[in-house]
Amino acid sequence: MTKGILGRKVGMTQVFTESGELIAVTAVEATPNVVLQVKNAETDGYSALQLGYQDKRAVLSNKPEQGHAEKANTAPKRYIREVRDAEGEYNVGDKIGVDTFQAGEYVDVTGTTKGHGFQGAIKKLGQSRGPMTHGSRYHRRPGSMGAIINRVFPGKLLPGRMGNNKRTMQNIAIVHVDPENNILLLKGNVPGANKSLLTIKSTVKVNAKHPEIKMAGTQAPAADSEEA
Repeated sequence: MTKGILGRKVGMTQVFTESGELIAVTAVEATPNVVLQVKNAETDGYSALQLGYQDKRAVLSNKPEQGHAEKANTAPKRYIREVRDAEGEYNVGDKIGVDTFQAGEYVDVTGTTKGHGFQGAIKKLGQSRGPMTHGSRYHRRPGSMGAIINRVFPGKLLPGRMGNNKRTMQNIAIVHVDPENNILLLKGNVPGANKSLLTIKSTVKVNAKHPEIKMAGTQAPAADSEEA
């Protein structure tokens, strides 16, 4: 089963763990998501929750969008994504907050990388340039196009648009959960620029050897125990 939520990247900061280690974290603001639709195998062929995030003005949405949102008794949403095989029982109109996750869990984070526009082969692909002197006419060009005239071999590395790609980083640790401010602190960096949309889901690659991370000044969830 999978847990998931939509949020936006706020920026990066740093925190201390209980052991005194300084680690970089990414702050993600995830205001409560609204369940817009519950899909099941009988009617849709698969099980999923359709989540909506960030309200948008009704004038910017068409009538189908408005009617879809009214069924959940909410405003039209700017971002709509699905979470397959969602954990828990939810109904249309329910809200999912950051408290669905706990510190110490590992998640997969999906976002859109920063766009860098049209770039050459050196910046985009890490190729080396030719000599800049002694009559060289090969400086920052991509090199030979191949051995056949009027044809470029498939797979040839050429200049083009760089970035602006959908990417997923796996096994990102949740360092801290702040339900009051709807904030998640994730260890390290995640794809995308500030204010960009992020999709956070339970990790698909479960690893029993994940190190436990506790932020200084916080308490771990109390475990059920019996007094002797």
